[in-house]
Amino acid sequence: MTKLTRRALLAQSAALPLFSIISHRADAAEFELKYATGQDPTHPINLRAKEALDRIREATSGRVNIKLFPANQLGSDTDLLTQVRNGSVEFFNLSSLILATFVPVSGITSVGFAFKNYDDVWKAMDGELGNYIRAEIAKTPIFTVSKIWDNGFRQITSSGKEIKTAADLKGFKVRVPPAPPLTSLFTALEAAPSPINFNELYTALQTKVVEGQENPLAIIATARLYEVQKSCSLTGHVWDGYWVLGNKRAFQKLPQDVQQIITREIDKSATDQRADIAKLTGTLKADLKAKGISFVDVQQDDFRKKLAGTSFYSEWKSKYGAEAWSLLEKVSGKLG
Repeated sequence: MTKLTRRALLAQSAALPLFSIISHRADAAEFELKYATGQDPTHPINLRAKEALDRIREATSGRVNIKLFPANQLGSDTDLLTQVRNGSVEFFNLSSLILATFVPVSGITSVGFAFKNYDDVWKAMDGELGNYIRAEIAKTPIFTVSKIWDNGFRQITSSGKEIKTAADLKGFKVRVPPAPPLTSLFTALEAAPSPINFNELYTALQTKVVEGQENPLAIIATARLYEVQKSCSLTGHVWDGYWVLGNKRAFQKLPQDVQQIITREIDKSATDQRADIAKLTGTLKADLKAKGISFVDVQQDDFRKKLAGTSFYSEWKSKYGAEAWSLLEKVSGKLG
């Protein structure tokens, strides 16, 4: 048995931290980046984003480590938009509606009752209209990393009266995101919209600051809004998508091969997430019914007729411009 001297023991103990430091540095990623979202960790947005980030780490042999921060951990949506613009967060997925506060034309996807179904949505967003919006976003310090992800068609929920017709919206206190297109839509329908950040929504409903809200079924489910709402009217009044936004300066500092891998893998997860939402739509109604939500089928034509009798469409056409509006109407048909 070899006898260790005090000097040998001290030498070994002194060497261990150095070895740990060297090992840690060898294992550390060359690029440490942040990816923020506003959705619950169980939402397909985050499940598929996590898969993309894992694939990116693997494809770059550990050179790139992008950490996911779900559920507004790093701030509200409006805070995070500022952070991705200044580069303190490298990637952030944001509703096109809220992005419209910075890049106005992104809100055109949520013009009231513009899209009848998903065939219309993807024809527009993977085609000329989507390309136009991407180009407008790229004129700023941010850009779109992948194709647009699916948030879904938005439906109205209520804690009290059921919304069956456009007339039922008169005076209805409804939470909307801080997004001008939705505030404008519900104002035109004679409701009383209140712009509130998503991370404050549950409390606003719980304390009756607002009577209702509007969101896709997946958000209603994962945010547990069924706990504070009783009915859901299937209005499908707007479709909303999520752009994965990147800070241009931070992205351009990455090697070309890394940029390509990031875009490829986030794009793949966008396709997977779209399929998730399509599949979920078929099961969420049953799940939400079991949790106490009652569903109300509505006649969209009643709401469209009410909207067409206002200046809503003409006002938004003038704001978005003739070129963007014509690209929308190529898919939606004549609006107004």
